[in-house]
Amino acid sequence: MKAERERSGKTNVLLLGIVSFLNDLSSEMIMPILPMFITALGGGGLVVGLVGGVRESVSSILKVLCGYWSDKSGRRKPFVVWGYVSSAVFKFLLAFSRVWSHVLIFSGLERVGKGMRTAPRDAIIAESMPAERGKGFGIHRAMDTAGAIAGSLLVFLLFWFWGMGFKTIILIAAAIALSSLLPLHFVSSRRREPQEITLKISLQGLPTGLRSFILVSGVFALANFSYMFFILRAQTAFSGKAAIGIPIFLYVIFNVAYTLLAIPFGILSDRIGRRKVLIMGYLLFALTSLGFSLFRSTVAFLVLFVLYGMVYAMVEGNQRAFVSDLSPEGLKATALGTFHTVVGIAALPGSLIAGLLWQRVSPSATFLYGAVLAFLSVLLFASLWGSLERRG
Repeated sequence: MKAERERSGKTNVLLLGIVSFLNDLSSEMIMPILPMFITALGGGGLVVGLVGGVRESVSSILKVLCGYWSDKSGRRKPFVVWGYVSSAVFKFLLAFSRVWSHVLIFSGLERVGKGMRTAPRDAIIAESMPAERGKGFGIHRAMDTAGAIAGSLLVFLLFWFWGMGFKTIILIAAAIALSSLLPLHFVSSRRREPQEITLKISLQGLPTGLRSFILVSGVFALANFSYMFFILRAQTAFSGKAAIGIPIFLYVIFNVAYTLLAIPFGILSDRIGRRKVLIMGYLLFALTSLGFSLFRSTVAFLVLFVLYGMVYAMVEGNQRAFVSDLSPEGLKATALGTFHTVVGIAALPGSLIAGLLWQRVSPSATFLYGAVLAFLSVLLFASLWGSLERRG
């Protein structure tokens, strides 16, 4: 019986890995062309910021709410299924957008699916391989990452060699997302007993160090505006077919750099401490943003997109790990929920300010804003931690 459960659990993880591979392949086909699709439909910098901010905010906040709802109801798979279904449906609708407001609605609703499925899906993985959770999440992350690289590379090939337009590429991506529902049908998830729990999103009761870091991460989230501005910045340096093809290719470079460096920087954070790696990541983001503000050559963009991928490798996983490190055992869910909520709320004004500067001042001003605020988050991080260490 135990061996059978273990086989079933491993099958679950593999099936969910295939689902994530296909869905990430689909999503990463859309992400590099999304900002250019918005501008082609008449949207300016402010619209790009609005779309990017809404996408990040919706996803981050719903992860918390749906994770809580899944735990409270004892149900996992319905959230996962409907999360993937809604993403596929709204990707299809996105392809038929005629004006930028359609993109805002359909792109935002597509991210509802991501927010709905992420926490319950992770719970299924954790429950499927309880004795080998690290291995289970490692398998899933590897397939998820492979899908991301394959998707960004595929969209470049479809555009550059086959000359496909934005809407055709989005339709193909939607069809791939729909195909991910087939392996999902065979995932098993037993219904758990409903839990009498309450949703806690609060800084109250959290340790001082953790509250300080959540404040710092909120400031950095204001600086870390949507990836779409980096793609649009590259687009302004080229013309003709290259104005679309090269930014897509640079996005592939970003994805590869992020993928190759995420594990090494995770290991480094285990050895020298996450605080040091995060401060380096925030500082590198400031320098990278400054580079995007000052340079516009092809070689410069190649280097800058590698650095941008390095920032994600240093910051993304290590922020969540640092929150977990600083959380008391009984408050980890509250701490992570509060962290995701703060970052999600900050993402919208951060991208809106970036878009307003892009549209009303200049693209360079957008990246100077990111550089200054990221540098301030470094100073705040060092100041707050220095104060905590002096106290004892």
